[in-house]
Amino acid sequence: NSIKSAQFLIESRMRDAAHGSTDALYDLGVCYSTGTSGVDIDLIEAHKWFNLAAVAGSEEAQYCRAEIADEMTAREIATAQAAARAWLVSTQRRAA
Repeated sequence: NSIKSAQFLIESRMRDAAHGSTDALYDLGVCYSTGTSGVDIDLIEAHKWFNLAAVAGSEEAQYCRAEIADEMTAREIATAQAAARAWLVSTQRRAA
């Protein structure tokens, strides 16, 4: 079932992202910005993941983040940035 496999892909990328994988962060941004892997397109989620990948050093994520930011409102960008900060805090707490 494609929905189950998409869910598995997202969950495994989230696990990898939580362990510091820049590629996983970037892949999640791609999933949410393009709707691949059966997820709904969500620019706020995409911006969050691209932002996290960019902070981790991905130049490609910086370009993607800038590209989708052009399609977002300032409020949506602020929401995405807050979500990125919250994700960082939650993963740091789990690692401690």
